Amino acid sequence: MTEQVQDFSLPNVSVGPNPFTLSALSEDVSFVVLFFQRDYYCTNCRKQVQQLADRIEEFRKRNAEVVSIVPEPVERVEQWQETYDLPYALLADPNAEAGDAYDQPVRFGLLGRFSDFFGRMPEVVIIDRRSTEPKVVYVHRGSSTFDRPEIDEILDEIDEFSQT
Repeated sequence: MTEQVQDFSLPNVSVGPNPFTLSALSEDVSFVVLFFQRDYYCTNCRKQVQQLADRIEEFRKRNAEVVSIVPEPVERVEQWQETYDLPYALLADPNAEAGDAYDQPVRFGLLGRFSDFFGRMPEVVIIDRRSTEPKVVYVHRGSSTFDRPEIDEILDEIDEFSQT
């Protein structure tokens, strides 16, 4: 897979730099795992961000930075942070710029583009930052709100890439 890493600058309502950019991450971060969420109301997204919080140390042991990106205004994303107190970057992407840059799937054509609730699907992207030029090494583009990899699968992918 040779997809190019796209940097972005988005408001971060949780831990870490605000605004958040990939290029500003510490050099000791080997992997970045981007979790592109559907929208504020998505119950599966809400479950996922909480599961990630519960297992954040497993990512940190692998020098992997977890970043969750919600295509909503800062005020709505702040409500998630107030509710869940997430220990990793939680970014507001109100214009879905990062989601679009990473080809986050959108269903239902124009209707889906108009309403994230109907059209935007979850996506997970793993970026390997160990070489001079970071590269995308894994992408899972969901075809439904339920179509997202398990956390164990993502950790296994990181472990596999760590050995190369």
